[in-house]
Amino acid sequence: MAQTGYTPILTYASGTASNVPLAANLTTGASGAELAINYTDGKLFYKDNSGVVQTLASKASVLGTLTANALVVGAGAGNPPTALGSLGTTTTVLHGNASGAPTFGAVALGSDVSGTLPLANGGTGLTSFTAGDLVYFASGTSFTKLGIGTAGQYLTVNAGATAPQWATAVASGVSSITFGSTGLTPSTATTGAVTVAGTLGPANGGTGVSNSASATVTSSGNFAYTRTLTAATNVTFPTTGTLATLAGSETFTNKTLTNPTITNYTETLQAIGTVGASSTLALTNGTVLTATLTASTPCTFTMPTATAGKSFILILTQAATGMTTATFTSVRWPAGTAPTITATASAVDILSFVSNGSVWYGSAAQAFA
Repeated sequence: MAQTGYTPILTYASGTASNVPLAANLTTGASGAELAINYTDGKLFYKDNSGVVQTLASKASVLGTLTANALVVGAGAGNPPTALGSLGTTTTVLHGNASGAPTFGAVALGSDVSGTLPLANGGTGLTSFTAGDLVYFASGTSFTKLGIGTAGQYLTVNAGATAPQWATAVASGVSSITFGSTGLTPSTATTGAVTVAGTLGPANGGTGVSNSASATVTSSGNFAYTRTLTAATNVTFPTTGTLATLAGSETFTNKTLTNPTITNYTETLQAIGTVGASSTLALTNGTVLTATLTASTPCTFTMPTATAGKSFILILTQAATGMTTATFTSVRWPAGTAPTITATASAVDILSFVSNGSVWYGSAAQAFA
């Protein structure tokens, strides 16, 4: 029943779900067009000028509440538009889809991007490279490439100092050489490959003379020395320390001095200490020996091995109490009589010995207070 003040409009109607009017049921022309409604489906129909029934409106085409910033996409003829399900993220972009709705996804550099990234945007402005290319900036909006060059070349800067370039090394020798007062001289040229001749002088670390066939080296001056080798000779020097110095103390072991002149020399004193009933004398640590007898204890001294030319002195002190005696093995004394040790408290007897290689010969100076 129409509301007061309104005139009702009646159309073809159907309450059967999915019912669609036939084209013969609707009229379309210059004088007007008929509509049909399916109030169960909520669809309004009309017939176009081609005689095809079309859906004019549908309650399904009215979108519900959309999510903020949602995108709406069409669903094709006769279908209502729909909202795109995803809003994407800050790192994705909308990709087209030839067979369906567009989708959000990350940018794929290999398939989504084309062209050349310019220098101003962090790129090189170059589209291709050859193996070994060097990239540098000269000017403009892109980098410049320098090819790899050839084997043996080196990288340098051009004459204008504006760009790098490859250069070929030029083979060269010594441009000039002099030796001053060293004693050496160039035997051929002074440039290119130089061969040195001459003898390095003592002031420059040399000997001042050249080696001769007889292997005799003689030098003069502040560093003068003479070395003569009459046959093949091996000389072994110590690996550490100093062989000998001109001043200071030196220790020579198992060396023979021929006809030396020795001034103000000192023999090494070897203190044996207090001896008991026997004592073996050794000369390893010195040839001036001191010893003190033990009270009331006679002592027998065993002599060292008799070596031709060897000699030593024994300074023997009597005991402070309980006077005693001492005897020596394998010693020949003057007149074949061994001295009697002074029997005075703390008396000193000095006994001297020398060997001919077979026996020891002894003498005594006694009773030193």
